[in-house]
Amino acid sequence: MPSSWNELFITGEDAPAAAEAPAEERQGFFRRLRQNLSKTREALGAELQASVFQTLDDEAWERLEETLIYADVGATTTAMIVERLETEAGSGELSGGEELTRRLTEIMAEVARPGEMTIDLRPHPTVILMVGVNGTGKTTTIGKIAWHLQRELGKSVILAAGDTYRAAAVEQLVEWSDRAGCDIVRAAHGSDPGAVAFDAIEAAKARGHDVVIVDTAGRLHTQHHLMDELTKVRRVIQKQIPDAPHETLLTIDATTGQNGLRQAMLFREAVEVSGIVLTKLDGTAKGGIALAIAQELGVPVKLIGIGESLEDLRPFDPDDFARAIIGS
Repeated sequence: MPSSWNELFITGEDAPAAAEAPAEERQGFFRRLRQNLSKTREALGAELQASVFQTLDDEAWERLEETLIYADVGATTTAMIVERLETEAGSGELSGGEELTRRLTEIMAEVARPGEMTIDLRPHPTVILMVGVNGTGKTTTIGKIAWHLQRELGKSVILAAGDTYRAAAVEQLVEWSDRAGCDIVRAAHGSDPGAVAFDAIEAAKARGHDVVIVDTAGRLHTQHHLMDELTKVRRVIQKQIPDAPHETLLTIDATTGQNGLRQAMLFREAVEVSGIVLTKLDGTAKGGIALAIAQELGVPVKLIGIGESLEDLRPFDPDDFARAIIGS
């Protein structure tokens, strides 16, 4: 599972770009993840360590269901997890206490990895389309991805400021392009977002950029005309590069819980979402939404945001995530 930026992105290049992060660095990542997921862990951990789980009876399973649902794992995913645990306990494979916690951690990690969790940068240029509702941290996420691609992987990146309706979004993206040291294509307020994407891809081809990251206007999933426009942007991209966008990432605010899952379902219908960026996990006890999204949509969470700094946007490692929120 990807634990570092070098592991998240497939470059087709030999080490050192593909080298794994040192063990000490990986432990540092995990400590920071565990610290920033404390609210979710507290919501789960206190209940899971309770003496009621020393005996796996009906009351214990009901308590476990309530605990997982409270952490926004979701009713469907919770039922599947608890059923697996009950089956294993019934066959004598599982007892309570620490053994239950260990097995729950393993199952949660399995649930959180529904598909391909890497991002392929071998197409040249690679086009990444970013979508999401206003306020989810989409523009900031774009800037951080660009920074890591440029500084850590040595990739040449160009940004497309396709949120032409909100001046602040363009200004924010310009600031990130300066910080990351990458090019940006922008247009006048209210311009056609598809035209901005078109120009950015043309510029990438002409200048030899490796990656194009296309921003789009933040929109509510209920705004059908804006969702239609998103589909149009995708069509414009495909006219230039038939197999693009190569990656479509949807940013979801973890604090919205199950509403974030509903958003993801509707965005997936419009633009074929291939990965989720789950932001603001440090500010919520609803971190279980990562499992609900993975299980009910079949779309992997590829990046998580656990704070404001550059280091707080991290590739999603299901094993580390499960251990961090369970407290094992």
